[in-house]
Amino acid sequence: MEAASPKISKRSGPSVVWLIPLITAIVGGWLIVKTLSEQGPLVTITFKTADGIEVGRTKAKYKNVEIGVVEGIRFSENFSNVILTVQFNKGTESFFRRNTRFWVVKPQLSFRGASGLSTLISGAYLEIEPGRGSRQSHFTGLEEQPVVTSDEVGKKIVLIAEKLRSIDTGSPIYYRGLQAGEVLGHELGNDSRSVYIHAFIKDPYDQLIRGNTRFWNVSGLDVSMTADGLNVRYESVASMIYGGIAFDTPDTQEPAGDNVESLIFTLYDDYRSIQRYAYTRKINFVAYFESSVRGLSIGAPVEFKGIKIGSVLDISLEFDNEATSFRIPVLLEIEPERITQRDANGVSPYESLQPLIDKGLRARLQTGSLITGQLYVDLGMFPDTPVKLVAADSTVPELPTIPSGFGAITDSIEAFVAKLDRVKVDKIGEELLGSLEGANKLINAPEVNTAVAELDDAMKALRSILTKVDEADLKATITAARNALIVSCSRIHRCNTI
Repeated sequence: MEAASPKISKRSGPSVVWLIPLITAIVGGWLIVKTLSEQGPLVTITFKTADGIEVGRTKAKYKNVEIGVVEGIRFSENFSNVILTVQFNKGTESFFRRNTRFWVVKPQLSFRGASGLSTLISGAYLEIEPGRGSRQSHFTGLEEQPVVTSDEVGKKIVLIAEKLRSIDTGSPIYYRGLQAGEVLGHELGNDSRSVYIHAFIKDPYDQLIRGNTRFWNVSGLDVSMTADGLNVRYESVASMIYGGIAFDTPDTQEPAGDNVESLIFTLYDDYRSIQRYAYTRKINFVAYFESSVRGLSIGAPVEFKGIKIGSVLDISLEFDNEATSFRIPVLLEIEPERITQRDANGVSPYESLQPLIDKGLRARLQTGSLITGQLYVDLGMFPDTPVKLVAADSTVPELPTIPSGFGAITDSIEAFVAKLDRVKVDKIGEELLGSLEGANKLINAPEVNTAVAELDDAMKALRSILTKVDEADLKATITAARNALIVSCSRIHRCNTI
């Protein structure tokens, strides 16, 4: 029996074998599309160093929520920085704008306290602070953690000071002893003579910031000597250690509004400096002193009857060729607003100066402290003293001067010593010695000794006579003397008759 031959037929359409690769490609493509669709933005961040950063382990967080991870670290072209590549989760696209800030959170220990202690276990991480502006994908990270973040309510201000002193980033700002803000940072001014201090005032203290708000430095201790004794003041222990600022606002002006951030406030050295700078009107005078001004310094007070009305602005030394002598001009800065005028006649102090000088206005140096030897300029009325003006051609009005009380005593002593030097002491000593020698010869002469001996004998004889008279009958003697006297008188009478 013969076998039947096979019947071969052709199937139309694709083979089932290609179905598996097709399904695999479809699934792979779907996974790729899904992965790409779920992937967030890729951002690069530049730092000085990569201290504490690890690829695949260092997380990026916002308000302690993980939103990304560091996927790569590479150097910049000049090897001066490191560039981190961070993959963020989907939904964070709106975070990455021009003012967005990044910094590394890691353990920090300082006088202000400890921060980032949780990173001792979890490790360092990137903190993000979303900002405003146009979108971008490359940023420059902060090398230090900012003191104040953008989500804190308050206002930023700028303080200007001559010196930074002990103020630093993070220094507290106080209002009536309560911490109301912190210092954000500082920089040198464009004039290279001042320092700009950026500060932040928290809510609700920011509502107290007005156009006339006054700031002063409260760093360290404020030690002063007054009539009550030694006064020591300080704002807080924290300000003693790492500096501090205090502020106050007088109730004389409306709040500055939202534009207060554009204002630049003056940072005074201390609270007393506010009173010194409160008087804006200044008038200059000059006083010439002949005696030493050792102990007088720039800034020393100018007082009238114990009340400060100004300060010393400058001290110099001039040489007069005609008189071949030196003189010391002291420039005085008077604040006329410190003096209240009872009559509002608008008379300028320049115009009223000459009548006051005619009535005895004089300047002199006085000792402010016997311990430190500091001097100050004292103004007073001395009508019995002559007017002595040194520089008639001076462009600044001149105040006549008189010696101080101690200086007058010193001048009197010097004059007495000068007169004493002119006395011929040697000649007076020789004449006095000759007089003493003559007296000595007179006292020790033989005639004086003989007279003294004879006087002694006479006194002894008189004493013997008086003793005998005392022993005799005094009454009989007196009677006999009376009778004898009568007889004598009778004879005298008879003789006169004849």
